[in-house]
Amino acid sequence: MSETIISDEDVDVVIAALRSDMSSFMEQWRPFFSRFHLIIVKDPDLGADLQIPDGFNYNVYTQTEIDQVLASTPVKHINFSGYFCRYFGYLMSRKKYIISIDDDCFPIKDDKTGILIDAVGQHITNLRTPATPTFFNTLYDPYCDGADFVRGYPFSLREVPKSSLMPMSGINVAFDREMIGPALVPGLRLASEGKVRWETTEDIWCGLCAKVIIDHLNFGVKSGLPYVWRNESANAVESLKKEWEGMKLMEELVPFFQAVKLSATTTEDCVIQVANMVKENLGSSHESIGLAAAAMVEWVSLWKAVQS
Repeated sequence: MSETIISDEDVDVVIAALRSDMSSFMEQWRPFFSRFHLIIVKDPDLGADLQIPDGFNYNVYTQTEIDQVLASTPVKHINFSGYFCRYFGYLMSRKKYIISIDDDCFPIKDDKTGILIDAVGQHITNLRTPATPTFFNTLYDPYCDGADFVRGYPFSLREVPKSSLMPMSGINVAFDREMIGPALVPGLRLASEGKVRWETTEDIWCGLCAKVIIDHLNFGVKSGLPYVWRNESANAVESLKKEWEGMKLMEELVPFFQAVKLSATTTEDCVIQVANMVKENLGSSHESIGLAAAAMVEWVSLWKAVQS
């Protein structure tokens, strides 16, 4: 088995801060965050100063830092407010791996022992071991202790299957920034969009874009573990009233992404290629999607400028 060595110095934990008092969040995660560098991005719409307990290694980015970055590379179609602020953290990281956890998510307890489960460690384990994208595996992760490949699994292939689409939730995700960072794009915003999970299409759009690029470049995706507990205050029914337009768009977006064929050889160029296809095929009939395509192009330019 090929296993990648990942040290603590290789990892940034990115936190989208939409609440000023982060004390409870940080204390619950202290056993798992304290050995890593944290990037905390304050929602530009949040007025109060962040309350962060001592004992952590972190950098905080606010509207001031966002404005400084955008002064040299202006953008028209990217807004880092709300949960979109996490993308600014991705942009500012210089580590190979990013683990992204929002400030309303908390570690869960083991059902048998009652001990908090180290979701950060589980993310790192996922990144260390290969995905199995070309053969669906009902045992979730064959590289876990005590697990194995299912019967009939080809020895030459050794978990989201290739060519299958996926949404993505940035509240609890980990990825190799150097390999696919630019593919996690902030893009689709609807006119009625709110700030909570049920009210945004951003995660769905990001997942669709990222997955077709990951498949084309022969990378892999794992889903499932680790899980976190989310203290969400949103009302799903009320949020759906805001987001019904996004639900209708899926009828066109899914067939479009199923048909996407790419030829580019780098992640950045793949994003541009997808953006051009989106603009050509969907942009004229849906203004919000046309703006999303423009945001993707801006994102690549911004990524190259900041990361250089």
